[in-house]
This record gives sequence, C-alpha cells and structure tokens, in this order.
Amino acid sequence: MFHRKKLNVRNSKDKGKESEDVACEYLKRKNYRIIERNFRTRRGEIDIIAEKDGILIFVEVRSLQKGLFNPIESIGRRKLERILKAARYYLMKRGNAVCRFDVIGIIGNGKNRRIEHIENAFGYIDLS
Repeated sequence: MFHRKKLNVRNSKDKGKESEDVACEYLKRKNYRIIERNFRTRRGEIDIIAEKDGILIFVEVRSLQKGLFNPIESIGRRKLERILKAARYYLMKRGNAVCRFDVIGIIGNGKNRRIEHIENAFGYIDLS
C-alpha cells in the first residue's frame, strides 16, 4: 500500500478565503457592515458586499505576492466586466442603491502582510 506524503501546498481557494477573511476583519475595524460574501451568479461574482454611511460597496479582494503588482493592475477587463454584471444583477434583485467599487489587496503573508484598500477603484460607473 502506498501512502502519499502530505504536501504543504495551499490551494488557491483556501488562500482566497483567507484573504477574504482578512479583508472582512479589516473592513469591520473601519466600521463597514458586511452584508454578504461570495455573491455568485452566472454572470460573475463579488467577493464582499458591504455598507458604510449609506453607500453599498462591492469589494474585490486580491491576494498578491509581495512587490508584484498594485491590486488594481491585477484586475483585467474581463474580470471587471464580470464584477459589474454581478453588481447589476444584485441591484436588480435587491433594489437600486448608491454604490461604489473598492479593491482590497492583501500583499504578502504572515507578519509581513500588508493591506491596501483602494476606495472607488474604478471611478464612476453607470450600472443602468
């Protein structure tokens, strides 16, 4: 009988969930109210939906290796389109609201981890 040696490799889902957990804790410390996590549709997905000061905030969380990219630079056109489609669907189902799109980058890990929060990362977007 063969026994596989366990490898110390974290899959991307685990790393993504950990980064989202860190981002949620960060947002809570900044007085954001977390409404929903991992909102998924056929059209796309939103990592975190939060609210602060009457504004609905769609948050994309990016986990980056130290020094590689700015979190916004890691979001391609196709990913942005999927985020926008999911946001439109969310607003259609839940009602329109004043909203914005933020990006949170979790850069590095452990004690060397840094959080970069970019509010209104994509500027004004007409969701109609």
